[in-house]
Amino acid sequence: MFVSNSLGITDGHLTLGGVDTVLMAEKFGTPLYLFDEDRIRENCRNYVSAMREHYGNGTVAYASKAFLCAEMAKVMNEEGMSLDVVSGGEIYTALKAAFPASRMFFHGNNKTHDELELAVDCGVGRIVVDGLEEAESLNNMAGRVGKKVAVLMRITPGIDAHTHSFIKTGQIDSKFGVTLENGDALRSVGSVLKMENLELKGFHCHIGSQIFETEPFAHAADVMIDFMCAVRSTYSVELHELDLGGGFGIRYTSEQNRAEYGEYVKAICEALKRKCAEVKYELPYLIIEPGRSIVGEAGITLYTVGRVKSIPGVRTYVSVDGGMTDNPRYALYKSPYEACIANKADNDRDFVVTIAGKCCESGDLIQENCNIQRPEPGDILAVFSTGAYNYSMSSNYNRICRPAAVFLRNGEPRVVIRRETYQDIVKNDVLK
Repeated sequence: MFVSNSLGITDGHLTLGGVDTVLMAEKFGTPLYLFDEDRIRENCRNYVSAMREHYGNGTVAYASKAFLCAEMAKVMNEEGMSLDVVSGGEIYTALKAAFPASRMFFHGNNKTHDELELAVDCGVGRIVVDGLEEAESLNNMAGRVGKKVAVLMRITPGIDAHTHSFIKTGQIDSKFGVTLENGDALRSVGSVLKMENLELKGFHCHIGSQIFETEPFAHAADVMIDFMCAVRSTYSVELHELDLGGGFGIRYTSEQNRAEYGEYVKAICEALKRKCAEVKYELPYLIIEPGRSIVGEAGITLYTVGRVKSIPGVRTYVSVDGGMTDNPRYALYKSPYEACIANKADNDRDFVVTIAGKCCESGDLIQENCNIQRPEPGDILAVFSTGAYNYSMSSNYNRICRPAAVFLRNGEPRVVIRRETYQDIVKNDVLK
């Protein structure tokens, strides 16, 4: 059983989106990020249709930090998605792809002056202010250029979602947002409402990432509507936009079970409708921000096997031509992955290995105790569910070049990010 329905086997070879991955490795080289574009588009459509069916008044914003390049921004635009951006670089990339700035939501706990200036100048649809200091700075900036800027305020709702501690963002101990539980959030709203050059439209929260249950999202909806009611009661203003973030889990291993993504949307929408009816609050315009769940299972990474080192009674290392430079998530989070030998895909995965990268680091591992087919040098190794947070977190550590990325649509491949060269590695070096 594969973790993604994009994967299959034809003539003994692993396929992605019906395309032979071994042939893709031969054509484009390895390491290689390979994406099923048809699956990405299908995921977008499922989210958009679920929002329309269960709510109607809202938008789905792709969390571009999961994976972004100019072509990805173009695909999101064609699918009617909005865009969640978290840096000037993500804004700039989207603009280069002609993505409308008005459909961008700009997040971040410490946006720089230059990034805020770019967002104001290009007309980003909503800037999500992360605290009172940022709101004051943005208010002054908007005043200098004679603009009134629409903002959401990020709230830390005190919800401890079941996920890795590094990717929990909704609990009280978080670098993000203003805290609800100690009254800071409500007091900050009063200050922002007085700022002449800002228009507070509503609120944002995000409770964490890689969450499999629907209940935490429904709970977040309840908590946020209660907060919006408190704002109404305290300041006699009813705000009508609510961004509940993303964090919907994907399958990294066959044992992991997740809800269908439409079920997450349904749970959120039903909770909002129930709560708003209970407290007599007009249904807000709803924003959700899936990222990993759009692209994660739609992507794999292909490597060429180099050395196979067996230590009797200890383990077998399978070294590949990539590693933590193209996938740092195991080193960071001990993230689980499944893999297979793409050119032996119809053989049993009954050989236990540790997949090692080529960096000069003992911790440069992609997975330990991983079941694959018996490996040999020259085999093509495929690691599944690498579409999110692999390219976007990649690096040039050890001066290793980043891989190419290829989209597959209707069985046809096209390069969307070219493979880096040594010239790319030194292009910013200054030699006197």
